[in-house]
Amino acid sequence: MVAFSKVNIEDIKDEDDDEEEEEPGEEIESAPPLKVGEAREIKSPFGCFQKKLLKHGLNWESPQFGDEVTIHYVGSLLDGMEFVSTTDKDKPFTFKLGHGQVVTGLDHGIITMRKGETALFTLPPEVGYREAGIDGVPPNSIVQFEVELVSWITVVDVCRDGGIIKKIMEKGEQIGPPSDLDEVCVNYKVTLVDGTTVAKTPEEGVEFYVKDGNFCPALPKVIKTMQKGEKVNLIVQPQYAFGDVGKESLDEFPPIPPNSVLNIFMELSAIKPVIDVTGDLKVKKKILKEGEGVVTANEGAAVTIRYTAKLEDGTVFEREGFDSGQPLEFITDEEQVIVGLDRAATTMKKGECALLTISPEYGFGSTEIKRDLAIIPSSSTVMYEVEMLDFTKEKAPWEMGNLERIEAAVRKKEEGNQLFKIGKYQRAGKKYDKVPQAAEYVSEDVVFTDDDQKLVKTLRLSCWLNGAACSLKLNDFQEVIKLCSKVLDVESCNVKALYRRAQAYMKVAELLLAELDIKKAIEVDPQNREVKLIQKNLKNLLAESNRRDEKLYTAMFSRMTNDASNAAKRLKTAED
Repeated sequence: MVAFSKVNIEDIKDEDDDEEEEEPGEEIESAPPLKVGEAREIKSPFGCFQKKLLKHGLNWESPQFGDEVTIHYVGSLLDGMEFVSTTDKDKPFTFKLGHGQVVTGLDHGIITMRKGETALFTLPPEVGYREAGIDGVPPNSIVQFEVELVSWITVVDVCRDGGIIKKIMEKGEQIGPPSDLDEVCVNYKVTLVDGTTVAKTPEEGVEFYVKDGNFCPALPKVIKTMQKGEKVNLIVQPQYAFGDVGKESLDEFPPIPPNSVLNIFMELSAIKPVIDVTGDLKVKKKILKEGEGVVTANEGAAVTIRYTAKLEDGTVFEREGFDSGQPLEFITDEEQVIVGLDRAATTMKKGECALLTISPEYGFGSTEIKRDLAIIPSSSTVMYEVEMLDFTKEKAPWEMGNLERIEAAVRKKEEGNQLFKIGKYQRAGKKYDKVPQAAEYVSEDVVFTDDDQKLVKTLRLSCWLNGAACSLKLNDFQEVIKLCSKVLDVESCNVKALYRRAQAYMKVAELLLAELDIKKAIEVDPQNREVKLIQKNLKNLLAESNRRDEKLYTAMFSRMTNDASNAAKRLKTAED
């Protein structure tokens, strides 16, 4: 079509290299929307032109460079003489934006349009046909194009190397894109350039985990850019298909020759999100049915679930809450169920259904376990299909009244003490963590008795100290230092805090800081046997440290003396 004969884009770029580029269409984006009949100047890197709105479009989306657009247009001179039109034959024109298939002004004008919009563009020569002109357009002519944007297809260069071109034929829902862990269901049909079909999914599609891939390397890369319900056409170059090896025939389909370009029509029909519950991929939750709202259970929540538990081979070893059986009720973070089920429950919404895959470390470990319906072999990965029927979250401190907070703090401390006695240091530490949180939310506006005030302070200090004791058992020495420092900010002469922080300092080789804490503790309580014992241990560590330093410095000075002696000898030899 004569009006859209290709313009030499490189020539235009050369002439404008020295000019500062501006974002195309930024004037439109920053200004109020045009009203019908209004006109506005549009800036492009190659010059300015005018756009006049004749008819509003739909929505607010616009095409981008690289997209395939379909338009109707009429091109004319300022005197009204038409030189090209698609409306006469009612055959719209389809082309790729930004590829030099139309004059520069139209490329930059169409990216400001909405679907269904009609606009009149007035283009001076520098963004039109320039000094060359074309048939029907004299050199250096101002031209006008009345354009209707019929539709466009978004085109994405998935790997940014031309290897996978994705054309979005139908947009999906606002769900996705999926991640590597998620399970998806896709339908696709694969053809060669000559139209030969070489692969096709069943009507119900095929399910797989994104990270595992399917058919060829291009599919997982594309799927991670898609939304549920999206339909795309793909052009896949050999390096993302089957390279120079090709693929043998499968089922009724012919083989794929080496170095074949593939055309793939694909729909992402379903996404089942998979969540890494524990952060180490050893407890994974695949959501089978979304729950209600956004609120999930939490640690300490009272939950009610029903489930079917299986081995990896499908053997059912337990069912709870089905038929006439009662659902399972438990408190999370209380070790009433296996750790994997416990941790996953705290991530679930009411009404949610999920499939849990639980590794032995978070399941039944290396011990053989007998259950109602089957034996669980040692070191088994187990699968739980769980429905969250209901839960009641543990109240947060800010949801309680002041007296209720104090009662909760006392209860948490007692629970922590019981756990510490039986060696459950990590869980005990969590209980102690919650005590200061509750105490800190006690309102200063409420008048308490002296006994209550003392209780709040004592609870806070006691649980910081107990938490430090847990962290010592768990070898988390930085946490010990942090918790003891909190106590010492309130009571600078607290012997237990000084003693435990000194222990932690010694473990992280901060011997001088440990010495300061021990000296202060001895001043406060000169007869404390534990402090005296740790002081003796510290003296041994300091002596050993001094001996190491002495050896290090002796070796260092010896090398320096030898180097100086050798240098003197070399100098003397050179002088001789």
